[in-house]
Amino acid sequence: MENARAGRFAPTALMLGNLVTGCSVLAPAGMLPELAAGLDVSIHAAALLITFGAIILCIGSPLTAWLTSRIERRTLLTTTLAVLAFGNLASAFAPDYTSLLVTRLAMLAVGALYTPQAAGTAALIVPVERRGSTIAYIFLGWSLAAAVGLPLITFIASRYGWRAAYGGIGALGCISFLLLLIRLPAGLKGTPVDLKTWSAVGRDGTILLLLAITMLQMAGQFVVFTFMGPLLKKLTGAGPDAIGMVFALYGVCGFLGVVIATRIVDTSGPYRTSLLFTCLLLAGITGWALSAGTLALMAGAAAIWGLGFASTNSMQQVRLVSAAPSLASATVALNTSVLYIGQAVGSAVGGLLFARELLHTLGFVAVGFVVLALILVVLTRPRPATAAPA
Repeated sequence: MENARAGRFAPTALMLGNLVTGCSVLAPAGMLPELAAGLDVSIHAAALLITFGAIILCIGSPLTAWLTSRIERRTLLTTTLAVLAFGNLASAFAPDYTSLLVTRLAMLAVGALYTPQAAGTAALIVPVERRGSTIAYIFLGWSLAAAVGLPLITFIASRYGWRAAYGGIGALGCISFLLLLIRLPAGLKGTPVDLKTWSAVGRDGTILLLLAITMLQMAGQFVVFTFMGPLLKKLTGAGPDAIGMVFALYGVCGFLGVVIATRIVDTSGPYRTSLLFTCLLLAGITGWALSAGTLALMAGAAAIWGLGFASTNSMQQVRLVSAAPSLASATVALNTSVLYIGQAVGSAVGGLLFARELLHTLGFVAVGFVVLALILVVLTRPRPATAAPA
């Protein structure tokens, strides 16, 4: 009875773990100026914390999914959260840039496990008919990381320093670790991932196209998102509070987007829901590119963009699970991996443009990536079932 009661709250515990993971991954974007000043490096160098972290995450996600697929899920996920908590606390005491980078890469090499394994675990604890909405709900953690985490990180770092921000994430990680330990039922094991699984994924054209969509959507966003704070400062003269407000608006709309997606996906279907939110993502980033230089318009564009921020990826997870349920452990891990490839590509491209002061160009390059993603979304439209011959 107690185990069943704990299981009822397991999706919420998994969602909060994604909040910690999201804050751990996104944190440098909310405090680039403070990191650059405190570590005596350029903003471009500080942004490499995101780029190199994303590279580690994209390699680590499928590799760790393969190596750990036979480990019981509660043990696996709580250990991952413990490492994230310790890594953030250690980051708060890093003496220099190199130490912080090494600590971050080690932390994220293990942290790469969490998001795909949390999504895979959701499929084990809820009925099939609730799988789509539960996976989308678990991804609310990433939306909360943008809606609440990033503005708080910006606020704390601008007033108390970047070390205090990392300490706060570490404390949150400790709390999330305890909640998951208490709420997630013991004895959960997914389908083991082996070389045949990866081979089957590689032969499925639909899955490969869906993975390409994730990469393009994320690359387009991170061309701009990585440098959102410095861009707002340079283009509009915005201070830390105004930048935090834009982050909050972006994140709150991201949260609303996932809530809406969670409500409609089981009735509208993952394809239509994905198409809707990819269009919102494109509209928002296009608005940002066209309004660069005017704070109010850029904030409004960020709000529209935010609606598609996390909801597009949660729909990608649902579409992959629906496309091949037996390959879900591998495809969800690969989706997370290509998500981080997109982050690495986008932040690297954005960094090159930012270093050359091509501030307006960043937005239009981001639009190009998302247009390609939208084209692929349309190409992966499910074919209607053909009627059986009379």
